[in-house]
Amino acid sequence: MAVEENQISLAYAQRMDEEDPLRKYRSQFHFPSQEDGTPFVYLCGNSLGLQPKATKEFVNRELENWKNLGIEGYFHGKNPWLRYHEYLAEAMAKVVGGKPEEVVVMNTLTVNLHLMMVSFFRPEGKRCKILMEADAFPSDRYAVESQLRFHKLDPKDCLITLNARPGEVLLRSEDIKEVIDQNGDEISLILLGNTNYYTGQFYNIKEITKWGHEKGCFVGFDCAHGAGNVPLELHDSGCDFAVWCNYKYLNSGPGGMGSAFVHERHHKDPAMPRFEGWWGQNKERRFLMEDQFDPIPTVEAWQLSCTPIMAMAPIWSSLQLFDEAGFVNLRKKSISLTAYLELLVKSLGEELVEIITPSDLEQRGAQLSIRVKNENKSLFDKITEAGVIVDWREPDVIRVAPAPMYNSYEDVFLFYCILKEALTERQSIDLSSMIKGG
Repeated sequence: MAVEENQISLAYAQRMDEEDPLRKYRSQFHFPSQEDGTPFVYLCGNSLGLQPKATKEFVNRELENWKNLGIEGYFHGKNPWLRYHEYLAEAMAKVVGGKPEEVVVMNTLTVNLHLMMVSFFRPEGKRCKILMEADAFPSDRYAVESQLRFHKLDPKDCLITLNARPGEVLLRSEDIKEVIDQNGDEISLILLGNTNYYTGQFYNIKEITKWGHEKGCFVGFDCAHGAGNVPLELHDSGCDFAVWCNYKYLNSGPGGMGSAFVHERHHKDPAMPRFEGWWGQNKERRFLMEDQFDPIPTVEAWQLSCTPIMAMAPIWSSLQLFDEAGFVNLRKKSISLTAYLELLVKSLGEELVEIITPSDLEQRGAQLSIRVKNENKSLFDKITEAGVIVDWREPDVIRVAPAPMYNSYEDVFLFYCILKEALTERQSIDLSSMIKGG
């Protein structure tokens, strides 16, 4: 996008907001406020999404059902708890591009990752390795290494990592393919964070799945930074499974429940290894209390325990907004909003800042990871003190994520102004130090 002078102005940002067909959704969220009551500029939906105003009503409704119905809440009331997770399936499936029978809200992300590895990491003979990014989110690495050790395998021998080329930050597609081609006969599972938490790079799920399957590997993705952010198209990609949390772009609340996808071709496989619990049992026979497990012929078979209703209600409140807004519309705004952020940040000059997230729109979502040159966390602290909530990742990256559901072009412009002021102040201090030193 070419820099035009009139775009770097509050008036331009406000005009874009006036023309935004999704602008009404901003008023349906609570924004945290500073001590004087001024709302923060909140650009941290990649870490924790904001609370929809409807969430309180959704949770209170179930509290009332509990108060008034007790155990009968499982069978009566407007939304009987026995089927509560089913109410979310269709809307969630639209967000991630799966079929309703392939998607279920359950547990939390790393718990679901372990459950999926029970099914899809099956080391046998020389095919005993797992492939993942070198800079994967730490929890994924902890889970993978512990699974290897559980199978009496040494992570030093059986964990293959994808590394960017020397002097580069992003993974090249051809390098991913080369590693799969060279090591595929020894890889049991390919597990990537489909959108890298640090760089914001969005990998081509369908392409990687194809390469993995051609070599006989299972392929799964951690979509924590992708669900509600980028078009995943999980079913059409052909990947075997995916897991994600719902508290980032999907606004389920701190530590909110996770979700899982299992491709339909695996649902009725009688040889599928799987940890089992009674919420995965045939619904028609669940309360007969039989000894023999009869799995539901959908992804629901991977469920273990009763649905935690109070934790699931916030997700439902958010998914209704996603369903109403339409993910295609949200993605369209996200591309525009993030491009505007990119334009503003680049206008500050390459000598001051570097965006390490890909410029290619097909390789990124709402997040831009900004590396401020010759800087430390003190600059981030100044931005926070000035009223902006973003986040910092060691050693030198500020992650900024304008969520299209509730963020505005004005939010992005205000962040730019505050960042510019902080950088100007730093330059002034640097110059003053040089003069005094001279």
